This record gives sequence, C-alpha cells and structure tokens, in this order.
Amino acid sequence: MDTDTTRARRWVLALAALASCMVALDTLVVTTALTTIQRDLDASIASLEWTVNAYNLSFAVLLMTAAALGDRLGRRRMFAVGLGLFTAASAACALAPGIGWLIAARAVQGAGAALVTTLALALVTRAFPPERRGAALGVFFGATGLAVASGPLVGGALAEGIAWQWIFWLNVPIGLLTIPLALRRIDESFGPDTGLDVPGLALVTGGAFGLVWGLVRGNAAGWASTEVLAALLGGALLLAAFVVWEHRAREPMVPLAFFRSRAFSAGNASIFFAIASLFGAVFFFAQFLQVGLGHSPFDAGLRLLPWTGTLFVVAPIAGALVDRFGERPFMVAGLTLQAVGMAWIAQVAEPGVAYVALVPPLVIAGCGVSMTFPAAQNSVVSAVPPEAIGKAAGVNSTMRELGGVFGVAIAVAVFAGAAGPGAGYASPQAFTDGFGPAITASALLAAAGALAGLGLPGRRRAPERDAVAVEA
Repeated sequence: MDTDTTRARRWVLALAALASCMVALDTLVVTTALTTIQRDLDASIASLEWTVNAYNLSFAVLLMTAAALGDRLGRRRMFAVGLGLFTAASAACALAPGIGWLIAARAVQGAGAALVTTLALALVTRAFPPERRGAALGVFFGATGLAVASGPLVGGALAEGIAWQWIFWLNVPIGLLTIPLALRRIDESFGPDTGLDVPGLALVTGGAFGLVWGLVRGNAAGWASTEVLAALLGGALLLAAFVVWEHRAREPMVPLAFFRSRAFSAGNASIFFAIASLFGAVFFFAQFLQVGLGHSPFDAGLRLLPWTGTLFVVAPIAGALVDRFGERPFMVAGLTLQAVGMAWIAQVAEPGVAYVALVPPLVIAGCGVSMTFPAAQNSVVSAVPPEAIGKAAGVNSTMRELGGVFGVAIAVAVFAGAAGPGAGYASPQAFTDGFGPAITASALLAAAGALAGLGLPGRRRAPERDAVAVEA
C-alpha cells in the first residue's frame, strides 16, 4: 500500500470519527442536564422525553434520505452540509427561550446528524478494504465511544458549572473546524442513486412518528383512548404501506433484497434492540443518580463513566476480533451481558443505595453493549456489494436511531405506569418506583437483541460470497 493511500485513509477515519464524536456527544450530553432543563424551563416528563426523541426521531427517519443524497450529490459534499446544519441547529438550541423552541431546534439538529452519521460511516467503509474494515470500524466506534463516555460528564459539568446552554455551544467550534478539513482532505465519491424515494420517506416518517406518539401519550391519554389507538394503528399501517411501496418503487430507499441476507437482517434487528435498551437506560439512569440519590449533574456524569467509558476501550478490541472470529459471538454475548447488567441494577436500585453496588453491573452492561457496535455494522456492510454500502450503512444507522426512539418511549411508558403520570419527580422513592421497572424493560430489550443475534451467520464468510445483489 502506498503512503498517499494510507494517509488518505487516515484522514477519512480521523475526520469521520471527529464528526461522529460531535453527534454522539450531543446524543447523550443532554442526559445529565435533563434535571436542570426540567427546572429552568418548567418542563414535564413528556417534554423532557421529546427533547431526546425529537432529535432521535428526525435523525432516524432521515438517515436513508441522507444516504440517497450522498449517493446522488456526493458523499463528501453532503457530509459537509450536514456538519453545517448540525452546527447552526446547535446554536439555535443554546438560544432556546422555552421548551418548545428547544424541541424544534433539536429536531433540526437531528436532520444534520442524519447526514453526518450516515455519510461518515459510508466514507469509512468505502475507504477501507473488507479485510481491514472491522478494525477501522472498531477505531471509529471507539472514538465515538469517547464522546459517549464523556457526554454525560461534559453535560453535567457544563450544566452545573456554567449553564445547560453550553452543552450546545460546544458543538459550534468543532463543526466550524471540521467542515473545511473535510472538503480539503476527503475525496468525493458517489453511489448508484439518481433520485429520491419521496413517497417512501413520507411513509416511514409518518409510521415511525405514529408509533412513537402512541407510546409517549399512552399513560397520559390512556392506552385505550382514541388518540393512542389511532396513533399506534396508523403508524403500523403506514409502515406496512412503506414495505409494499418499496417492493414497487423504481429507486427504493431500502432495497428489500438486502433482507434476504441473514447477516443483514439479523445485524439490523440486533442493533435495534441493543440501542433501544441502551438509550432507555441512559435516559433514566442519569436522572436516578440526581433525583433518587441526590448527586449533582457533574457527579452524576462522573458516576456514569464505568458504564459509558467501556465503549472507548472495548469497541476497538472487539472490532479487531470480529475480523477473525465473525460477528455472532460478539453480538449474542454482548447483549446477554447488557441484559444481565440491567436486570442486576433493577434489582438493587432503591433510594440511598451505595454507588459501589452499582459499579459491577454498570461495567458488565457497558462491556456487553460495546461489543455489539462493530459487530453489527460489519455484518451489515459486508452483506452488500461495494456500490450499496451507503444504503446499507443508512439502514443500519436508521435501525440504531429508531431503536433509541422506541427504547426511550417504552422506558418512559413503563416508568410513568409504575410511578404514576407526573408523580415520578415527587420524591426519591417515587422516582425509584418507576426506575426499577423501566430498567427491567431495558434488560428485556437487550435479551431480545441477543436472541436476534443468534440469526447471524456462525462464522466469518468472504464478503464477495456474502454480498447480496441489489434489485434494479
């Protein structure tokens, strides 16, 4: 391999990882600031949920569109556009005068994140050959793990030491630095797409929004209410219509032929449940440390490090080992460990519980979920031909973000059902009454992901034989 090629690959990996760090930081940096935001903006639990889910939902439903835009208009160009949109929306979040403005700005931020995340993955997977891709993705997710690990800590430090608005101002200099470097150091690349699947986008957006709305409103409006039933049924019907449309579309968002591959289908299903479990638990754990145990935002972020910090350490190692041993062992074992850790926490959680009792299950859960990221991504992108990597990465990113949306929605629904709507913040005991069942739900989601992981191929196969053809 010549020096120029090696240097070019390193620039792609470094810039993609930096951008991914910024997006990942913003996904979790809010968690330890939620209690402060709730106080400053007089926000309800539902409003707090939407500060997380507005970002994740727009992020999720636009990921496939982001992949198509990158394929058609240039991956490097749209990567830079996404960075610009994300940076501008971050400034709008910091300037929010009320919870409604913040939720709207978070939705725009999610749109920028969709471009950044999808195209960062596509740029990295295209830059590295199959035999080195797992190791590169391990480094990529390890760097992202640094942001995940530091996100709650940074959020807590800024919310406590300065103001919660600075968790968003932090993105502005990073974005302004990365955009010109990306335009200069990354070669442009295109995919096979020539158009956008607008009906498909509308159907999947409406379907996801309907299901999330129903889950969010279930406890407050009543699970048997017309509003909730209509939202859930309408969302399910729109998603079914999306599948039907994708069979007919000339240029589908998701070529359904991909799902004939076990590696592709099982990898996406597993990562959906893995992220659902992770995000549902993260949403409540930072608040439990503050509301249930009385810690400050910074102290809460510090006490999350045994959990979130494992991604920085474990993901690169797992990524390198995936290239040798295949994806299934890491996916199944990892999600089993995540389920065990969450179930353990649910059993010992109570007001005043000693923090040292929470450290072992946090480390177990963190190591487990950290093993899943490079395994799932490698499984998915290795199951398609090189020209379809952008779409495959887009599908995988979509499943991750939709998993996060549904995980938070399910955890909040369980929390509100156990603690009582609006009662969870009344006292440490009231919060803990909802927290235990919510974390149990996260454990069950992780167990479902482990079962899905059993569908992955049992051993590593050559990418040329594993890739499925793309329907014309």
